[in-house]
Amino acid sequence: MTHDVFNQADPLDGHDVSADPALAEGVIHQGAGWAAGELHRLGVLAGSARAQEWGRLANEHPPVLRTHDRYGRRIDEVEFHPAWHELMTVAVENGMHATPWASARPGAHVARAAKFYVWSQVEAGHGCPISMTYASVAALRHSPALAAEWEPLLSSRSYDFGLRPPLGKRGVLAGMAMTEKQGGSDVRANTTRAEPAGDGSHVLTGHKWFNSAPMCDAFLVLAQAPGGLSCFLLPRVLPDGTRNAVHLMRLKDKLGNRSNASAEVEYHGATAWLVGEEGRGVRTILEMVNMTRLDCVIGSAAGMRYGVTRAVHHARGRGVFGRKLADQPLMRNVLADLVLESEAATALMTRLAGATDRAVAGDRAESALRRVALAAAKYWVCKRAPMHAAEALECLGGNGYVEESQLPRLFRESPLNGIWEGSGNVAALDVLRALVREPETSEAFFAEVSLAAGADRRLDEAADRLRKSLGDLADAEPRARRIAEDMALVLQGSLLVRLAPPAVADAFCASRLSGGPGRAFGTLPTGLDLDALVARGTPR
Repeated sequence: MTHDVFNQADPLDGHDVSADPALAEGVIHQGAGWAAGELHRLGVLAGSARAQEWGRLANEHPPVLRTHDRYGRRIDEVEFHPAWHELMTVAVENGMHATPWASARPGAHVARAAKFYVWSQVEAGHGCPISMTYASVAALRHSPALAAEWEPLLSSRSYDFGLRPPLGKRGVLAGMAMTEKQGGSDVRANTTRAEPAGDGSHVLTGHKWFNSAPMCDAFLVLAQAPGGLSCFLLPRVLPDGTRNAVHLMRLKDKLGNRSNASAEVEYHGATAWLVGEEGRGVRTILEMVNMTRLDCVIGSAAGMRYGVTRAVHHARGRGVFGRKLADQPLMRNVLADLVLESEAATALMTRLAGATDRAVAGDRAESALRRVALAAAKYWVCKRAPMHAAEALECLGGNGYVEESQLPRLFRESPLNGIWEGSGNVAALDVLRALVREPETSEAFFAEVSLAAGADRRLDEAADRLRKSLGDLADAEPRARRIAEDMALVLQGSLLVRLAPPAVADAFCASRLSGGPGRAFGTLPTGLDLDALVARGTPR
């Protein structure tokens, strides 16, 4: 016998991805316990070998751009592997896109966030068009006539892929195009022009350096109108069935997110309709951005959970030096620390989804909390994701570095949510902007944190330090990142102290708020219940 395979963990399939204690607790606390059955069914599918194979195939066979047909006519179509369409079908049929907007049920946005979290662990790339379709409704509602026409199709549970007149389809998807090559985050430097056509529409001429998900049916686009930078709805196919003058120049060759298409596009007199007020395009499209920022947090939290379950599963199935790897004291510390980071991200994600539900329903305090906490969470959770992915990969040693483990895919994906919808500096500066221009956001933030006052001395001290640091925000820009980080950590701590098991809350306050332990994962102080933490990270 020269090749007897032993001391290897079994394949991780056949588990319920939704059997995640932090997720289950957050969903209940935020008023969506009614979705437990749907989450369980989705979680079982997400943990199946069949679904995991879809994720692998969609990444190993990335989209292909077909600019012209055999006769030389422009078609500007993007082809996908069948596995992509399987992933998209499940996402749409389970309402991970715009369905919460069509529901009056409390907790609809929380249930949708939980599903997005579970299904993103199968494959992250297809979450892009799903997320933007979800977010587009918030912007479209600035133009009630357009919203009335498009919302039923955006919220439909029918995945109807292909370029056809959108209002004749069973369901549609939406994308976004803001960035131009000369401006990046500075969208006011955009040069794409929008001229009134005289019939209520506008004609767009220009380019976009990043067009997310160019295969979608319509896009929210920024362009310079006579009255200033404005937001427009631009369909790929016009009502009469002709292709709009949108030319896909090439697909981006990206570090990760390879299953999803991102394109450079040019508009050659493309037809579009104004969304919101002319000259207020940034404010209008930010309604969409603030929704997709939530999904950046959800996606990063999902990636952390994906990584930690694979790290724990491997460590529990592999023996080293006479005992299981998971029972080695230092590895147990690493695993517990990874679980802790994941749980804090998940608790914050579900709380923000709950704030979204209540803000949409008109709760002004929840809207103020969401305004500042989402920007802080976008900065911190997305910033932690790459470090978390790297450590989870390392737990598998050389096995984690090979593509078959899928952890290299997670690692390549992990920086993206930190870049999408405003990179780290943009998110941190947005925290400052909210605190300075909207004082009610600070009040709402500390009202939320105070719900845990007196429960843990370390949390109380961290909250007091944060209050003092926010006392004078003049010339605070150089420390904007530290402010965002501290706000996210204090908010995570308050949620865990109130709602998580004592072992989780104690470990978080000891390691994240006291300032004592090291910065790397696996440096938790002694005296904590590490076994309880590792158990919560074990796939079921």
